[in-house]
Amino acid sequence: MTLASRAAPCAASRIAVLSMHTSPLAPLGGAATGGMNVYIHEVSERLARSDRAIDVFTRRESAAAPAVMEFAPGARLIQIEAGPVAAVPKAELIEFAADFAAGVETFRAAEAITYDLVHSHYWLSAVAGERLVADWGVPHIAMFHTLGEVKLRARASEHEPPERLEAERHLVHSVDRVVAATDYEQRLLRQIYGVPRSRVEVIPLGVDPERFCPGSREAARAELGLADDAQVVLAVGRIEPLKGLDILIRAAAQVTERSRLQLLIVGGDEAARPEFDRLSAIAEEVGVSDLVRFAGAVGHEALPDYYRAADVVVMPSFSESFGLVAVEAMASGVPVIASRVGGLASTVADGRTGYLVPWRCPEPFAEKIELLLRNRPLRDALGAAGVVRMRDFSWESVADRLVGLYDELDRAAVAGAESVAGG
Repeated sequence: MTLASRAAPCAASRIAVLSMHTSPLAPLGGAATGGMNVYIHEVSERLARSDRAIDVFTRRESAAAPAVMEFAPGARLIQIEAGPVAAVPKAELIEFAADFAAGVETFRAAEAITYDLVHSHYWLSAVAGERLVADWGVPHIAMFHTLGEVKLRARASEHEPPERLEAERHLVHSVDRVVAATDYEQRLLRQIYGVPRSRVEVIPLGVDPERFCPGSREAARAELGLADDAQVVLAVGRIEPLKGLDILIRAAAQVTERSRLQLLIVGGDEAARPEFDRLSAIAEEVGVSDLVRFAGAVGHEALPDYYRAADVVVMPSFSESFGLVAVEAMASGVPVIASRVGGLASTVADGRTGYLVPWRCPEPFAEKIELLLRNRPLRDALGAAGVVRMRDFSWESVADRLVGLYDELDRAAVAGAESVAGG
């Protein structure tokens, strides 16, 4: 199949979305689930409303998972067998990228369909996607979500496989366009990898304002079994060292008045057990183990209650490409205290919707937590400002901008193919 065989430029009508290492329907907070899963699910659903047929391909991890399921009108999730039908650590998945690509092609051929564009998420998918576009002759867009070199620079003790570092340095130049969530990420792509600005499309992430919006704190706390008078500090995300939750636990120990303090940590699965154990040991060491509650992985549909129940959301991350949790928290009317890193620096308005902390140590986080817990009017004012700020973020706008990018690349690819055929 080649672009030369296509009759005329037209809007892309069928998109292959690759999410090799994680399903967009998986519960959040696991070792391989987070903002990327939300992004793929929400954007695919909205892209399908624009007369595109969206097929999201993921690697099968369970024999019980249906081979094909429609998760929204016009959007399908397709399980591809590549390697064992079981969970495999991300670091080992690269050896199955070729099998994954072959499985996608087998599905395409069996369905007798063609794809107009491949949109890969994360480096593993982009490796597989590169194989597919070489055969299909269609544009390739990649969104990396995180980059190995950036993670290594953010935290010296991080470990990334050399295969990832090498692949990303190649892929950022081989794909037709890289989608970045922030201007900061675009600058990193230029400074670290030498990617020209013209090859990067900056499209911020979104939020569903109907789901993530202010609501009854009392009802949310009753649903979650939290006391009405508790001072709830919330953290949401994967349970891994890069999230800096040890800093948060040590900060909680430095809060002067802790009699009503409740540190609620959402995320993590059995694969995160070593980090759970490390964090629990730290909580015991600093004397706050009775204040810390690990809620485990939570479905995205259940997260609004957690935000509404919170007095403040804290993100002491060492690195964040965007920080979807901050967006959801602010849309829910909750102030955010976050590290001044990555996308958080442009998402959280310092002093207006929360606070940005430039130092990765407990003391400044404790200071801001205590300030907000003691001052209800300040919390309410920052929370209200966050709701207003998040009106500019929506999944509909993300999908609209992606449609524009898809159409641009499709027209350019068809024109290029016709030029070659006519020459």
